[in-house]
Amino acid sequence: MPSTATTSPAAILATTAVSRRKMDKLVTCFYRRPDALSRLICFPWAGGGSIHCAQWGKLFDSSIEVYSIRLPGRESRSREPFAEDMNDIVKEITTILLPQLQEKPFAFFGHSFGSLICFATALKLKERHSLEPTHIFVSGASAPHSKARHPVQKRTELSDEEFLQWMTRVGGTPVEILADKELVKLFLPILKADIKVLENFIYEKPPCKIFSCGVTCFDGTEDVPHDLEAWKDLTSGEFNIHKLPGGHFYLKDPVNESFIVKHITKYLETAEMDYLRT
Repeated sequence: MPSTATTSPAAILATTAVSRRKMDKLVTCFYRRPDALSRLICFPWAGGGSIHCAQWGKLFDSSIEVYSIRLPGRESRSREPFAEDMNDIVKEITTILLPQLQEKPFAFFGHSFGSLICFATALKLKERHSLEPTHIFVSGASAPHSKARHPVQKRTELSDEEFLQWMTRVGGTPVEILADKELVKLFLPILKADIKVLENFIYEKPPCKIFSCGVTCFDGTEDVPHDLEAWKDLTSGEFNIHKLPGGHFYLKDPVNESFIVKHITKYLETAEMDYLRT
């Protein structure tokens, strides 16, 4: 008689445990809400970790669960080598998170470097899995195909001192880090690795709209100019721009943070109602 292959309970438990370890390595979620109707996936700025956006979980109600992405080379992943390129980052995120993204509505939020990770991840999900966020929220970044993204000289070709001077000038590094020499030593390799990924990430303007979901751009009024209008080239959905007081890290201001959270909540609540109707 032909044998029937079955998966043992022990094997199922082992597979589940491996998946959980991968999730815990990739995602920081301080406020777990398994019954939430939707999720917000947050992507960090260059040199950043997962803590800041993970704390947003307390600002949303019980219908929204916040996942904050932790990249290799920082926090509990400090012993891991930095990602070599955007494909490495996106492959890990999409592979590990796919089951969660398939089970309920989700939106993406990314600041600066995180905006480009946010875009690249959404693009991969669309192309490979016909899966799309309900809304994409980007912050402090030009669109991926904008010429504004590519300066004449690559920033990673600068000396460490010149690189820090540039980051200080454009406001791309939190002041609390720049004020501490020991923190700078720890922070600089992470920051330069992320900027290298950004510099090597090339995306040409698509011949047609690639997303149908809405896109919202946030930016600081005192930040260096970003090509926000170009994000409109990527979607046939709703598009809007909000400029809030402050520089590159305007989103750390509690008033601005509150505005962003309320804006995201409005769109997620709409997506939740649409989901419940289906």
